[in-house]
Amino acid sequence: MITDRYLPRYRRIEQALRERIATLRPGDALPSDAELCEQFGVSRMTARNAMERLREEGLIRRESGRGSFVAEPPSHRRANSLLNFSREMRRQGRVPSSRLLARLVRPATPDEAAALDLPPGGDVVELHRLRLADERPMAIERTVLHGRCAQVILDVDLEAGSLHQVLIDAGFVPTRGEATIRAEVAGPADASLLALAEGQPLLVERRLIRDQRGRPLEATESRYPAERYALQVAFEVQQVTAVDGHR
Repeated sequence: MITDRYLPRYRRIEQALRERIATLRPGDALPSDAELCEQFGVSRMTARNAMERLREEGLIRRESGRGSFVAEPPSHRRANSLLNFSREMRRQGRVPSSRLLARLVRPATPDEAAALDLPPGGDVVELHRLRLADERPMAIERTVLHGRCAQVILDVDLEAGSLHQVLIDAGFVPTRGEATIRAEVAGPADASLLALAEGQPLLVERRLIRDQRGRPLEATESRYPAERYALQVAFEVQQVTAVDGHR
């Protein structure tokens, strides 16, 4: 399998467990760290790292002295992680699908070329999709991918399938990224596609994702109806020092 050549070992464990979790119910037991070590031939630290990532995403809960269990599906996405839309909706017990609105290869704009580390006028693949959960519109998504992905993107089914899975299978593994989030209001096109009234609030997320080699892979804007989507944020409170207190 092409994916295994590119994924680190802890990511392989994650992927296998995500697929298993999708078939289980909340509260069902998962393998122990020791069992994962034996099954995948990895160290205890590698197995624990994979499980901790799943715990941080809210997919599992770990109970000291008892083990790991499938967690109740969260209602919101954690802001410090990004699952692809299909997995995110399945995690919430919903059926994901997409409506492909546009797919084309075109020259990059100056901003896109800068973001994706392309020469001026280099090719990008633009995808424009309406993302649905249980047939209900959840997001308008506009994705611009580096031209190196064109060959694997142009002919695949992106309405029933996952874009990120297509990229992973081709050796382009979405690995890390950064995002900005802001509030906007729905314009006429947003309102029509999302079944909203014009002027309704939207949550707009713009993100840049890099592959396993650190190369820019995709720039995406997702426009969510605020009433249907939210981000859950975990944070630490920074302690005030004596010097800070006198500023």
